[in-house]
Amino acid sequence: MNRVLKIKMIGIALLLLSIISSCKKFLDVVPSELVTDEQVWGNINNANGVLANLYYLLPGVLVPGGGSLEEITAATDESYHHWGAGYYPLYYNNGAWNPGFNPYDNWASQYQNIRKANLFLENIDKVPIPGDQAIFYATVIPRYKAEARFIRAMFYFELFKRYGGVPILTQSYKPTDAEALKMPRSSTDDLVNFIVSECEDVAAQLPLTYPDANLGRITKGAALALASRTLTYAASPLFNGNTKYAAIKNQDGTVLFNQTYDREKWKKAADEAKKILDLNAYTLLKVAGDPINSYARVFNTREWNEIILAKTVANTKGLEQELNPYGGVFGGWGKYSVLQELVDSYEMKNGYPIDRQGSGYTTEGFWSGELYGGGGYSANVTLSNISNRFKDRDPRFYASIAYQGSKWAIDHTNNMPIWLAYWGGNGGTSQGWPKSTGTYPETGYNVRKWCDPYVDLLQYWTSPDAQRNDPIFRIAETYLNYAEALNEYHDGPTAEAFEAINTVRARVGMPGLPILPEDNTKEGFRKRVQNENRIEFAFEGHRFWDVRRWLIGETVDNGVVHGLNAKPSTQELNATGLDVNSKEAGLAVFYKVVPLQTRVFNYQHYLMPIPQTELEVNTKLVQNFGW
Repeated sequence: MNRVLKIKMIGIALLLLSIISSCKKFLDVVPSELVTDEQVWGNINNANGVLANLYYLLPGVLVPGGGSLEEITAATDESYHHWGAGYYPLYYNNGAWNPGFNPYDNWASQYQNIRKANLFLENIDKVPIPGDQAIFYATVIPRYKAEARFIRAMFYFELFKRYGGVPILTQSYKPTDAEALKMPRSSTDDLVNFIVSECEDVAAQLPLTYPDANLGRITKGAALALASRTLTYAASPLFNGNTKYAAIKNQDGTVLFNQTYDREKWKKAADEAKKILDLNAYTLLKVAGDPINSYARVFNTREWNEIILAKTVANTKGLEQELNPYGGVFGGWGKYSVLQELVDSYEMKNGYPIDRQGSGYTTEGFWSGELYGGGGYSANVTLSNISNRFKDRDPRFYASIAYQGSKWAIDHTNNMPIWLAYWGGNGGTSQGWPKSTGTYPETGYNVRKWCDPYVDLLQYWTSPDAQRNDPIFRIAETYLNYAEALNEYHDGPTAEAFEAINTVRARVGMPGLPILPEDNTKEGFRKRVQNENRIEFAFEGHRFWDVRRWLIGETVDNGVVHGLNAKPSTQELNATGLDVNSKEAGLAVFYKVVPLQTRVFNYQHYLMPIPQTELEVNTKLVQNFGW
């Protein structure tokens, strides 16, 4: 197997395209009369299509097709969705979601998906196999079943992180089985044990690697990675001894959330992560001499050493079009305004948080010079008049965020700096002017992560499409899970915990911990791990769930969020004494942190409500806290 892990699920994707249309309706909760059991399970190619469909349904951070980033990033303290009213993240920002309206609810869809997996497991052994293929399928069908069990476990994890314990169904039911489907929720611990036991069992049956033609299929490492993530969540404060949830009980009195903190859960999480590390199968991508692209190319190429499992997405310019700065030579739509809170979380390159004495951070003055890899390529880019607040930061900052004066893909953007400050009379050449379309970033920052510098949106039909994958599990997560679990279990960081987090930091040339005295304490190291997760997985769909499992949402997602002053008032511009439509006036008032939005996060928001429609159908279900 190619250790660089050029994740291609070509075979699965082609099979999906050829068969999904014929089996999709059958796989709904209520089978269509247009497709029969015999048509699906009477032909091995159709049965293969069912498995391909299950792969397609695996959750990712990119929407199917790969041309758009899931908007959940704007429901966190990473970004703001500035395209206007009606977009789902705004409801979470405002606390305006409930059991009857929860855009990120997936109860019904996940149980439909679970039913599909159960149908596959119940029927695949009955599918007639042509004689000349008997030997081949005798080997692969057991593996297919292991893959389907993993995917089913993943569907249950998606329910677990939203709701806690849910009913566990390991067989399919017909629409006429309505009474049998009226079952109570399992306890959260029982659901965790089910997911982990499934993963452990199938890990023993799955290969560690595949030939190139089958890369992207579920491996032993993927099964262990799901178990590791599940156990890490289960050990976290949301699910481990949360006494706020004491009253959430089934009708028979079964408590659904354990009420006693169990430190041993962290030991289980650490042990599971160590199993993955001991496979020695995954290596963090490094580009020699280029820490910025060592990180950036994880997301804009398929040269991924570190992928444990990914969804394949089509070659497309969609993400570049969505995320690149608005208009002009950049040609993008600038979908998200990155929040100052995220920008401030990136450390200085000496490893100090920006608010610590000795960091060297300053908001005063400007800097000009060369930044290797800062333009998207492995090459120097010359920058001018850059605020010192953007100087000498963690390389992941430059790989993830577009800021005032930064450059991108200079080969086809005429070496033009990105202008994110206000410039009212710019004639369309700025990315920060007040356009009626709402496509300009309102915070003075744009998302750079995921974008391929070789995509030229102004040459849309002749420029190459980006080739990327949608990572479900990366080895960086395993290292950070391991570091977190060891710190919590041992009441402070161990040598192994430092080694794990420093492996992730070293990929981009960040200095190893400890740096500050408090890095040697349980609480101080916990802050480091949480921040490392925040920046390593920015815009990858982790933050929404991490703030919940850590019980920090009331702090980080509640209250005012900020940006730079990219939308100054006319009064502010007039006060400069400059032409209010000039770039000089906009820049004169730009470098000021200003409030953008006041957000609402209450304790009830840590878990999602069981949908009201489900409570009405299944009277044995009980609701989550606060709903």
